[in-house]
Amino acid sequence: MDETSIWVHLTLESTLSRIVAIIYTLLIFSVVFRVIMRRREIGFSLAWLALIMGIPLAGVILYGLFGELKLGSRRAEQSRLMYRPYKSWLKSNTYQSDTQASILAAPIANLVRVRTGMPFQSGNRIGLLSETSQIISQLIKDIQHAKEECLFEFYIWSNGGMVDQVNEALLAAVARGVDCRILLDSVGSREFMHSDWAKRLREGGVHIVEVLPVGTLRLLFQRQDLRMHRKMVVIDRQIGYTGSMNMVDPRYFKQESGVGQWVDVMTRLRGPTVDSMWITFNWDWELETGERLLQPVSTVYLPQTQGSRSQLIPSGPKFSDDMIPQILLQAIYNARSSICLTTPYFVPEESLAGALKSVAQRGVKVDIILPEQNDSKMVKYASRVFMEELMNAGVEIHQFKGGLLHTKSVLVDKKMVLIGTVNLDRRSFWLNFEVTLLVDDSQFAKQVVALQSSYRERSSQIVLNHWRSRPLKERLLENLFYLLSPLL
Repeated sequence: MDETSIWVHLTLESTLSRIVAIIYTLLIFSVVFRVIMRRREIGFSLAWLALIMGIPLAGVILYGLFGELKLGSRRAEQSRLMYRPYKSWLKSNTYQSDTQASILAAPIANLVRVRTGMPFQSGNRIGLLSETSQIISQLIKDIQHAKEECLFEFYIWSNGGMVDQVNEALLAAVARGVDCRILLDSVGSREFMHSDWAKRLREGGVHIVEVLPVGTLRLLFQRQDLRMHRKMVVIDRQIGYTGSMNMVDPRYFKQESGVGQWVDVMTRLRGPTVDSMWITFNWDWELETGERLLQPVSTVYLPQTQGSRSQLIPSGPKFSDDMIPQILLQAIYNARSSICLTTPYFVPEESLAGALKSVAQRGVKVDIILPEQNDSKMVKYASRVFMEELMNAGVEIHQFKGGLLHTKSVLVDKKMVLIGTVNLDRRSFWLNFEVTLLVDDSQFAKQVVALQSSYRERSSQIVLNHWRSRPLKERLLENLFYLLSPLL
């Protein structure tokens, strides 16, 4: 190769290197610019900026995959088309504005009504079921008496134990002409979707739909860690269930994890709020399949003074924005005497931790009950970050020793309850589709008081002085995983 050829070759190499460097730099700065201009929570944005600037190429790729709430163009268009008919359906419920909430619940009820259209309703009968065998046995009885439809929506459906009896009951229901439909999260129910039981149910006439399916080709169009985390059952538009329990028998579920059996709770409802559950399922079904099940309002519930006042609160990405954090803050700041929270995953935003400290310092008794063992190491460490300052403010933190406490509940002044699927972490606040039940009724609250007291009896309170003596390594891991929590 002569000198001219060598010079041309080197010049070309140098030019290509400069072009690649310019493109690379523009790519990094365009993503940084996008993060800044999205104007989201400061901690979230700073975490992404640190990742992108620290490991640029990997950071850009990860941001493209997980940095924004991409539900996919099909779902976005479907949601737009569905908005008006569903809003009209909710407005046709003439009873929705006739029920007065208590002073404690009114700010939350009004916020939810404005954001979602979901009515606050009286005349409900709500029972609290806290034993798995009790929950599933009652559910099977309700399926056996179903005449028209059985609608199920769960994050996890896992075969074994009493769940097999639920499967059998559904097959029998379809055989007698009942319409049975199941919505299941693609990740949470992955094993079930490929099981013999799923095949049998489909062949028997049960409609099973995989929600938010994952896959390599979908990475470019839809964020893959957005999950359907709801747990909900509607039978004949007369009976509804919601709470923390997946469709699992804890004696057979995740026994290898070493955290003990999962401890859950479900509420069983009869009354007008069941219609809110029914329309939530219909929305999710149509969003996923395009099939409209929505029917005209068949029953008009007149305002009642008897029964529990309640409101269903569906939440999720691109749906009602920051409603769940706002509801929790309202509930905490409205407290006058006591707050008790139970959750398996406690990675609160600073505003929520600050609210808990503030009310504790003004004399409100604040109790937090968490599982001693957790199935996520990252959450285990991230959840400890605020413990010392919370205890310094007077908050009492208890560690449950009877298994993985999975119940998600908030009890305010022993009068108002928030209970459902929402964990006290960013994932539930921003990334998961969740459902919460607001119950504004002191009689139901007494059941929750008894339940939380039973949890406390099987717990040990963390002693502040002992907690301060934990190793430096533990403190380092806690702060490291908390820094990453906006990205989890």
